[in-house]
Amino acid sequence: MSDVRHVLVLPDRDAAEEAAEALAERFGVREEPLIVRDALAGEDDAEDVQWLVVLRDEEGRLGAEELGEFAAEWEGWREEP
Repeated sequence: MSDVRHVLVLPDRDAAEEAAEALAERFGVREEPLIVRDALAGEDDAEDVQWLVVLRDEEGRLGAEELGEFAAEWEGWREEP
C-alpha cells in the first residue's frame, strides 16, 4: 500500500466543498477528502486565498490528467508533487 496523495487547488471554499462532494460521485472516492485553506504567500487580504482538496489514493487508481480536468471544472488545477 502506498501513500499517494493528490492536491487539487481551487479558487474558493464553495468550489472546494463542491469538488470534494463530487469526487465520491465521479471517482468513487470513499475516504472524505481534506479541505484546507491556503493563504497566498505575502498576501494581506483575507480574500487572497486558495483552497486545497487533499485526497489519498492508496490504490493508485486516480489519474493525474483526469483529476486535473476535474479541478478545471471549478477553475482550479491539480498541483504536481
